[in-house]
Amino acid sequence: MTDSIMSKAATMEIPINSNGDTGTLPEDDSLEQDLQQVMVSGPNLNETSIVSGGYGGTAEGIIPTSSIKGSNMHHSSSSSSMTAEEATRGVAVEKLETMKKWGLNTYKCTKQMISERFGRGSRTVDLELEAQIEVLRDTKRKYETVLRLARALTNHFYNMVQTQHALGDTFADLSQKSPELRDEFGYNAETQKLLCKNGETLLGAINFFVSSINTLVNKTMEDTLMTIKMYENARLEFDAYRSDLEELSLGPRDAVAMARIDAAQQQYQLQKDKYERLRSDVTIKLKFLEENKVKVMHKQLLLFHNAISAYFAGNQQQLEQTLKQFNIILRPPGADKPSWLEEQ
Repeated sequence: MTDSIMSKAATMEIPINSNGDTGTLPEDDSLEQDLQQVMVSGPNLNETSIVSGGYGGTAEGIIPTSSIKGSNMHHSSSSSSMTAEEATRGVAVEKLETMKKWGLNTYKCTKQMISERFGRGSRTVDLELEAQIEVLRDTKRKYETVLRLARALTNHFYNMVQTQHALGDTFADLSQKSPELRDEFGYNAETQKLLCKNGETLLGAINFFVSSINTLVNKTMEDTLMTIKMYENARLEFDAYRSDLEELSLGPRDAVAMARIDAAQQQYQLQKDKYERLRSDVTIKLKFLEENKVKVMHKQLLLFHNAISAYFAGNQQQLEQTLKQFNIILRPPGADKPSWLEEQ
């Protein structure tokens, strides 16, 4: 019995490698790596084989479990689910990066805005362009006043024309029912009808004037001001990244700092290109806006003057000629009202 125990002990001390040769035990690190590799790339349950005939049996007795469980179906469904999961993960990562960039940009711009507000930060100034922008804003405010007053004049004059129309109808009715005052009521009725007709012609001219001023103020000028707003935002972003680059340049020069400086330099260049592009757009739009404003206002002011002068001078022919000169077509009475079919 002692010999048997000694023989077993001697056998346990002799390691056997895969070829049956004697060798030494591997180091702990390589063993741990091998175990990790096995855990990571271990066999899939769907690929496990059932061996008949016990350990060390022949290959003929191996029955793949895939033939029993239908591994192709599981593999395809697993692949499709993994693809969908990867796509969803990619979208989430992209949104996260977008939010991160937006938050960083907002922080830099807010910091720059506060610094400028309290006089601690510097800002890029184009004196000539900013003077032109201020002139445009002041011009827009004044043109808005003209538009408001012209609309008020239109409303008041429309009410007066409607009153003249009603008064003319009343005079005409009294002319028929009052024989002793027929002539007096009659020519007053004709006068009010003539004034009403001329008033409707003048209203057509004033409405055209109001419509043109409204287009100039609320569309043409507003479009230019929107571009100016984009330019001012780009200017703020440009100064924010410029200040950030200047702060980094004054700091240490180690590897991490140099990488951050390079990234800041790239962002600074992008913001500079955007700022200069929008500044050029604003300059061009201001130039074309000034030309368009002069052209439009020259025509509209001439129309307004000629129409008002002709109406209050009682020159019906000149008033109608003014409308023809500016290609203004009056709508017949009741043309703006819907038909009885449209009211149903």
